[in-house]
Amino acid sequence: MAYELHYWDGLQGRGEFVRLTLEQARSPYVDVARGRAEDGLGTGAMLALIESKTEPYIPFAPPFLKDGDLIVPHTANILHYLGPKLGLAPQDDRRYVVHGLQLTIADFVTEVHDTHHPIASRQYYEEQKEASKARATEFLDHRLPKFMRYFERVLTQNPRGDAHLFGDALTYVDLSMFQVIEGLRYAFPRAMKRFDAHYPRLTALHTRVAALPNIEAYLASPRRIPFNETGIFRHYPELDKALR
Repeated sequence: MAYELHYWDGLQGRGEFVRLTLEQARSPYVDVARGRAEDGLGTGAMLALIESKTEPYIPFAPPFLKDGDLIVPHTANILHYLGPKLGLAPQDDRRYVVHGLQLTIADFVTEVHDTHHPIASRQYYEEQKEASKARATEFLDHRLPKFMRYFERVLTQNPRGDAHLFGDALTYVDLSMFQVIEGLRYAFPRAMKRFDAHYPRLTALHTRVAALPNIEAYLASPRRIPFNETGIFRHYPELDKALR
């Protein structure tokens, strides 16, 4: 039975980290909110679960994954669940190390989001534009380098070589790092011009993931939603700046 991925239609967002994992594993899944209402799918079907008065352990918000009767919320939690099943995480306790790396990525993604919504998610970007400029400057000057230096060091110090963030085989955290770099290049093209020189191992990882046959096919397909200004990674020229 296919997994059911519940996430907002029309944007990559946090759901994209799950899509990349399912696509790489060639695991059947239904992107529920992108389906037709007449097929029992669509955004209405997703909201019906969130707003249910009877469903136990309802998720607070998407993304969440439905596997039969089991509902698994939160991106990192979903990947922690799927990873061992799909051969993209260790089967033993080392999977918690991979989970820890994914949680660090989740922290970083929150900071990316806050560059354009530093005050309130319910407000439009235009309502908090000046605060966004200050937050984006802090992010580009300090937070982005701090996180990327960390992940570059994780690759450098991996005892199995620098081809993967963990061990000597592809895991979902490699796919997630690919998505992070893709998103940063879209949102901050000026700031990312020297990324390759500063973080050569992360750049090489991104290149390897992009060349994976299943990922390459997915990126070229209509299933891959383009980056846009409704997702986490948004390009506002006034927030971008060239870095040394």
